[in-house]
Amino acid sequence: MFDRIFSWFENRFDPFARRGDAPPSGLFAFTWYFVRQFRWAFGFMLLFGFANAAIEALVFTFVGQLVDILTAFEPQKGSGWNGLLETAGPALAMMVAVALVARVIIVLFGALIEEQLIVPNFFSAARWQSHMHVVQQSLGFFQNDLAGRIAQKVFQTGHAMGDMMIALIQTIGFITAYAFTTFGLLLTLHVEMGISVLVWLAAFLLLARLFVPRIREHGRKTAEAAALATGRMVDGYTNISTVKLYGSTAGENDWVRDGLKGQYDALRLFTRDLTGVRVWLSLVSNVAVCFIAWQAVDLWLAGMLSLGEVAFSTALVLRLTLLLNRLMGILNGFFRNVGVTQNSMELISRPLEIRDRPEAIELNPGKGGIEFDAVTFHYGKGEGLFDGFSLTVKPGEKLGIAGPSGGGKSTLINLMLRFFELEGGTIRVNGQEIRSVTQDSLRAAFSLVQQDPAMFHRSVRENIAYGKPDASLEAVIEAAKRANAHDFITGLKDRRGRTGYNAHVGERGVQLSGGQRQRIAIARVFLRDAPILILDEATSQLDSGVEAAIRDNLDKMMQGKTVIAIAHRLSTLAEMDRLVIIDKGRITEEGTHRDLLKRKGLYANLWARQAGGFLPQEG
Repeated sequence: MFDRIFSWFENRFDPFARRGDAPPSGLFAFTWYFVRQFRWAFGFMLLFGFANAAIEALVFTFVGQLVDILTAFEPQKGSGWNGLLETAGPALAMMVAVALVARVIIVLFGALIEEQLIVPNFFSAARWQSHMHVVQQSLGFFQNDLAGRIAQKVFQTGHAMGDMMIALIQTIGFITAYAFTTFGLLLTLHVEMGISVLVWLAAFLLLARLFVPRIREHGRKTAEAAALATGRMVDGYTNISTVKLYGSTAGENDWVRDGLKGQYDALRLFTRDLTGVRVWLSLVSNVAVCFIAWQAVDLWLAGMLSLGEVAFSTALVLRLTLLLNRLMGILNGFFRNVGVTQNSMELISRPLEIRDRPEAIELNPGKGGIEFDAVTFHYGKGEGLFDGFSLTVKPGEKLGIAGPSGGGKSTLINLMLRFFELEGGTIRVNGQEIRSVTQDSLRAAFSLVQQDPAMFHRSVRENIAYGKPDASLEAVIEAAKRANAHDFITGLKDRRGRTGYNAHVGERGVQLSGGQRQRIAIARVFLRDAPILILDEATSQLDSGVEAAIRDNLDKMMQGKTVIAIAHRLSTLAEMDRLVIIDKGRITEEGTHRDLLKRKGLYANLWARQAGGFLPQEG
């Protein structure tokens, strides 16, 4: 039965539903973007919070009524409980009903809404939707930040925002409702007591108005400093082999310590303000309690209040001051979460640098013809790389690109894949301008093997099938065999005992050699079988024997495809249909391998300078 009740509340929302719009900037707008999806849940939480506060205040009126009932009752007559129930039975029954039934029901539904509905669903929805927006950002967005810092901000958003809203509604909302219920109840007893509570609350709000902006800003800075410190740690852990290789543990520790020191300094300023506001608000509350207690006694002496009303009013304000003091402790966590939310918002709500146009269509790659028309791109610096660059790759052509490092070869590939947005000019695939088609359909037309191929900390099978996740194991094995990878894969075993294609390769493939990673990447390309193939130093980490073993399969895979190959090992480009030499963002030479050697230009010079077919990296 309880499982069905829990499941009913848990299944009211789908936290992983997709949304088409993006989170806005501004703390309120950003928070409301997520909260409005659960507005009726938060609304019920607020409603039950108010009801709980009203009943708790009502319970204190029962204290006063009970004192008056017992004061008027004469137990010496020996009537005992029968006499007491005969005199005040209905009033006592109502008190018991409220305490045992109404409060329990309110607490039950309040807990179900918070714990079964909001905590799992809202937290997960905020994280998922934040991730879905961030993952669409351009390549430059991720290259210019620490991966650990980005991940922390995405993950912490749901928790921080959820805790902030729960504290705001369930705790701060409860205390607010209780405070105004107290004001109303004491106002019915005597106007002067009601006014005293009102002045107390006004002073409380004034102090909060003075301190809240400062606390919120310090909370944001503390969260930013914490994210930076975490990012530095993750950066060091990710590159731990390099840290140890260069004996840089001490220097790395200093770098992390500087990050933690920044967080420590920000935290000190944050907690100073918290201490200040807690002390001032405590002073105001204590003065108010003493004054209202004096008022109650003074009115009793004047015969204007009963003894029960004195007890009720004193207990009511004592409970209020305890709640307000509790609020001071809650403010610490509340404003931390406000700061974390605001800090995460600044990254998560950042507009997408590259987005599909509303009218974008699916790309029809055809036979893979590519045209660069007057392309301009300088990484946003105004000048320095491509100015009016033009190049045509015919459908089915095998084009080799060479040239000194920094000349723009890899940037050309990134622009073609729309990892960066053009600053001028046009790129077309099969006659379609790449900005007029969806990014996913554009990239689906390409297979890419890079010098340092991307590996996920997942199984070998998942890494090979990454571009085609529905591929069968047989298809994965066939692709691995064509990449000359099957033999070493069958011998793999990870630390958890998983073997072969189920073995996990470690973060960024650290359990594999460079050549093994490259062969898995080539197997991924065989399996994907896209119409356009890009080889960016695709065999640079393979020894000559392994390269020769997969060369025939690579040549077969190239048949009927448009191929763009980038290499410093010029011997790998010699069989291309055409070679283009790019230097400083310009095409300096163009032709077949033999033609370029005859011209005795840059290509011939580079070829002559190579030992074993490698192009020097300087330039």
